[in-house]
Amino acid sequence: MRSNLFDASNQERQTTERWALQSSKLLRCSLNPQAPEIVSASGAMVAYQGQMDFSYQGSGGGMKLLKKMATGEGGDMMRTRGQGEIFYARQSNEIFLIQLEGEALTLNTRNMLAFDSTIQWDIKSLGGAGFMAGGLFNLVLQGQGMVAVTSDGPPMLLDCSQQPTYVDPQAAVCWSANLQPQIKNDFKMSSLVGRGSGESFQLGFHGPGFVVVQPSEGIPAATSS
Repeated sequence: MRSNLFDASNQERQTTERWALQSSKLLRCSLNPQAPEIVSASGAMVAYQGQMDFSYQGSGGGMKLLKKMATGEGGDMMRTRGQGEIFYARQSNEIFLIQLEGEALTLNTRNMLAFDSTIQWDIKSLGGAGFMAGGLFNLVLQGQGMVAVTSDGPPMLLDCSQQPTYVDPQAAVCWSANLQPQIKNDFKMSSLVGRGSGESFQLGFHGPGFVVVQPSEGIPAATSS
């Protein structure tokens, strides 16, 4: 049997690294019983080799549970432990690895692919609105470990320290946790534009730090005919 499908470039990448990109759109993670578990987006696993044990990532109770119930953020995560290799992907999106060394990172839940269980996570509201007031919410990760994020297309890194920066909430991938974005409304109700009127407001960033933007507002919501 002959085919370029069997080229060496398509074969599993052999590496001793715990986290490695099999390709720009496929993540390979190695697990063993002594290694930390991996927390991933539910449904992100596309293949694994060896013995794996999957379980629901609980909230830890208390306020975190209430936030998950009220916002839906962080509600679709799984924990994996075992012996072997596991592969993650999301809709052919580009994957990027971020090594946290005690820092904190805020990210859009839909762009979270996986992270080490050694990293602490919480749900934070944006724009100064409390979670019971219907505000915007994202995940904050902090600690020691690796984080894998996705971008629907090649991302753009913006420096927010020189001038105010405004981003469509659906296009924001992640940003410096020290930045406190504010909600900015630019449009009147009679002139909403963009998918699902998503451009009726933006997230405003200004201060020392960065925001990563993807060239997409995500998958359009299904509409009935």
